[in-house]
Amino acid sequence: MINGDLSARLADARGRLIIELSDAVTGWGGQVPEDPGVTELADLLDTAAANLHDATRSGTRAELAVAVGHLRAAHRLGGLLPAVTLWHLGQALQRTATLPDSGEPAIVPGVPASQTR
Repeated sequence: MINGDLSARLADARGRLIIELSDAVTGWGGQVPEDPGVTELADLLDTAAANLHDATRSGTRAELAVAVGHLRAAHRLGGLLPAVTLWHLGQALQRTATLPDSGEPAIVPGVPASQTR
């Protein structure tokens, strides 16, 4: 039963981190699908980083690139090493959570901009 309990806790933790990462990606203006995968979140953050053009945002761009790297590592690990995958997801979330968001309202089709933040 210990392994079953541990597996359930790791799955719950992974689900929570995916939700929090989805919220972070949304803060950067990404359109997160209903049930995003790690690769989709990495692609969306990578796009957000690529859209930061001015030199004053280079540190932010670098932090987002590190977060993308952690997400890609979590994807490569898949379900083989759940605890290590969770560490990479946590590191990605930590990188995105400490940054100011894009400063621009998220664009959600059919929803007024005043309701997206």
